[in-house]
Amino acid sequence: MARDLLPAELRARLCDLRIASRRTSPLRGGGQHRSRDRGAGLEFSQYRAYEPGDELRRIDWKLYARSDRFFVREAERDSPLAVWVLLDASASMAQSDESRPDWMRLDAGKALAAAIIETAVRQGDRIGLAVLHDAGSTWLPASSGSRHRDRALLALHGAQAGGGVPGEQAWRPLWERIAADEMVVYIGDCFDDGPVSLLERLARARREVCVIQVLTAAERDFPFADGRRFIDPETGEELPGDGRALREAFLARFGEAQGVLHARFDAAGIRHATCHLDTALDLPLRTLFPTHAGGAG
Repeated sequence: MARDLLPAELRARLCDLRIASRRTSPLRGGGQHRSRDRGAGLEFSQYRAYEPGDELRRIDWKLYARSDRFFVREAERDSPLAVWVLLDASASMAQSDESRPDWMRLDAGKALAAAIIETAVRQGDRIGLAVLHDAGSTWLPASSGSRHRDRALLALHGAQAGGGVPGEQAWRPLWERIAADEMVVYIGDCFDDGPVSLLERLARARREVCVIQVLTAAERDFPFADGRRFIDPETGEELPGDGRALREAFLARFGEAQGVLHARFDAAGIRHATCHLDTALDLPLRTLFPTHAGGAG
């Protein structure tokens, strides 16, 4: 099932991805999603003297040969983080490009969500999931482990695009389930003000918010050069027109709207990246979660 959502080439490119928090939290022992562990860990921290009960395999035998004393290796490891993936499944997420009609926004969103879920579980973190549309959203509480991952992937697998974005009342479970200093990753087209306003509120309430905006290549390039009818998938409204004549004005208005959206995210301290349907899916993930030393920069 996960392989249906995650193309093999994407899975291979994400083996070094690490989801890291930028916030300092007393709940996580000083921040940066890192804590000292007196057991096995990801990165070497220091040596300490052997104590009864330590595993023999953790003794540094080369150091023993030089010092004639037993030392074990301590390490720093990632402390558990709760990562909430919120996926827009409204009707506009069914949109695709003419060059690839079988690859919808929702397909890209599912793959991105699966990649985040797989990475978080690999790190030992907890994951929660919400698939959002006004016909009834699907919620999974934050938990860890392979069985919970499989439940989340099953929910993603069955998600279909339809209806509009949820109203404000439908977002209330977010405030009940997502605690301060937990991470929220929203995946959607971000064309509706409701979700954007909610993400701003979550950021003000000390949730760490990241956004992946999923756009078609046509929205970036507007390649149409003939007469057509442009239809809003959620309202059904139609706008007939000549593509060539509309192109310049569309790109100007769309670029202006994107600038306003990005300014709102920046002002709220929300990390954001864009995923176009004709580009590699790992690019927005690496924008949000760089893999260089030190985690997210």
